[in-house]
Amino acid sequence: MLEHEGVSVVGLANSGDEAVRLAEALRPDLVLLDISLDNESGFDVARRLADSSNPDPPAVIFVSTYDEREFHSRIEASPALGFIAKTKLSAERIRQLLGD
Repeated sequence: MLEHEGVSVVGLANSGDEAVRLAEALRPDLVLLDISLDNESGFDVARRLADSSNPDPPAVIFVSTYDEREFHSRIEASPALGFIAKTKLSAERIRQLLGD
């Protein structure tokens, strides 16, 4: 869906470790990160991405099927730019959060 809207998808990770490795290898501008991973917290992964050895870490936007209100304070305290519900995920909404 995002590629049809002009967003290039360069990788897909199935774990936090894989997300950090791919971000370091591929150096994307943006990581869409699920708040709730199998055995990990997306909040922890976002901090790892921000603290990685990458001198120019990617922007992070959280996505989830959960309601943003459940995580509002944790999203605000995180290094992420914001949150998009999976039902509202679009290139336009991503660009809004990026300030484009």
